[in-house]
Amino acid sequence: MSSATYTQPTNQGFRHYLTDVSNAARAFAAALFAAQERQFITQEVALKPTQNDRARMRSHRKLIVLANAYQHMHPSLAAELRNLAARG
Repeated sequence: MSSATYTQPTNQGFRHYLTDVSNAARAFAAALFAAQERQFITQEVALKPTQNDRARMRSHRKLIVLANAYQHMHPSLAAELRNLAARG
């Protein structure tokens, strides 16, 4: 006759797993926030020179002329060019 013994598994392995996961999450969060801090370095921003009214009107006229040239071949392109010209 044979006898079988049943031993109940302990939660030691699961506890170590949770400890490892929490340590990894903590290290990941620390690395993520450390990278975020280095990202926000003040930089000089170069401002675009303002475009005067005469140059803006010249660009507007060029877009309208270009739209008129494409009206017969590509009406949707001509409409888009007029839309861009209207934005200013």
